[in-house]
Amino acid sequence: MHRRFTSAALASAAICLAAAASGAAAQDSPPPVGPPEAPEETVYDDNWISLGVGAGLGPSYSGSDDYVLFPAPIVQGKVAGIGISPRPAGLALDVIDDAPGSPVNFSFGPSFRMRSDRASRIEDEVVELAGELDRAWEVGVSAGISKPALLNPYDSLSFGVDARWDVAGAHGGMVLEPGVSYFTPLNRGMAAALSVSAEYADDDFNSYYYTVDAAQSAASGLDQYQADAGFNSVGTNLLLAIDLDGNLQNGGISAVLIGGYSRLLGDAKNTPYTSERGSADQFFGAVGIGYTF
Repeated sequence: MHRRFTSAALASAAICLAAAASGAAAQDSPPPVGPPEAPEETVYDDNWISLGVGAGLGPSYSGSDDYVLFPAPIVQGKVAGIGISPRPAGLALDVIDDAPGSPVNFSFGPSFRMRSDRASRIEDEVVELAGELDRAWEVGVSAGISKPALLNPYDSLSFGVDARWDVAGAHGGMVLEPGVSYFTPLNRGMAAALSVSAEYADDDFNSYYYTVDAAQSAASGLDQYQADAGFNSVGTNLLLAIDLDGNLQNGGISAVLIGGYSRLLGDAKNTPYTSERGSADQFFGAVGIGYTF
């Protein structure tokens, strides 16, 4: 069987739901109980698709202490050797088709995201007076490396990074999202993933989201503030996936539970949008259900 089968199908869901909930970004314990003694066919051996929907609770904008519910549709899979992984309001493609049983796996391909931070649903009335922002359409690349069978035959340790640039004239900048994740089955029907990720952005990005200019200060009463390039956040999330028929290998219906925390850093923490009206501590949770075939 493919040792990557649940890592591809479930850890990517953690990235998507957790990052969407936090407004920042994110990515992939005990050994499995009773794994099959011999290789067997799985739904992930060839072309496969997972379709799902999740619901989460997270800050209304990056730095907010007001929380809102949000939907998180998920599409992921592998078709004609091209992997499809969800991103918050976007996706990434992997054009490297690793051979089954490879000691190290690589991923590389385009990455896309729509960023809606402070473009709508601003719950804080003072921040709302500063005005809504435009949605950013980000395009870039995603790359990663993973080591399967690290502590047991079915786990994996992964390192990855997304680099994207706004092509719609909103923030007009660049954002980097590195991450490391560990995935392991807990038994035949359950799996877990622990992820740690960060966000770094350039001057244009941080100025757009975290600067309070003279006009925004006059409209809202917030102090003026100038933001520069730097790390914006570091966070972690824990995922638990449960296959509803007790077998992760055959597809079908699965449920996903996620909890996470991120800490804002630098100008993302010090901006009045956070320091005066919100919190640098960002919590999130999500539940999802999907069907794999």
